[in-house]
Amino acid sequence: MSEWTDAIVGERMTVDNQFNERVAASRFSSQEWGLIMTATEFEIENADDAEAARVVADTSSLPAIMPELENLRSQMAGMGGAPGGGDASGSSGGVVDSIKGALGLGGGGGGGPSDEELEAAERLVQEYAGELQAHLEEVGKWDQVRVAYQE
Repeated sequence: MSEWTDAIVGERMTVDNQFNERVAASRFSSQEWGLIMTATEFEIENADDAEAARVVADTSSLPAIMPELENLRSQMAGMGGAPGGGDASGSSGGVVDSIKGALGLGGGGGGGPSDEELEAAERLVQEYAGELQAHLEEVGKWDQVRVAYQE
């Protein structure tokens, strides 16, 4: 399936550049957006039907990277000179708490990414998929890409 995406690298770069403004207006930094995009696979739904076919984002891997997104955000906030310079969570649990958190056994759940954050990422990625399809249609490559996807 990745062959069809390899064939549109140039188009993806164009859409990426056009989409930068949309990312800048979102809650995500460009680094966070990059992480979100690495966890996203693009597919063509109904590829065999020229009228119904559309680019969609498979975001099933996003929940797995959301903690990393939160880490990235914490690192960026730390660089920004958060007052006190220490651990903002106020806990000193260290490795055991980290392991518990990774296993979903952590207490409180206040530090992790919210469902709202995940939904925002999914919405933005789906919006990107729509822009990608619109661009492919605009440059006359949509049918070629759609057919290549089926092979």
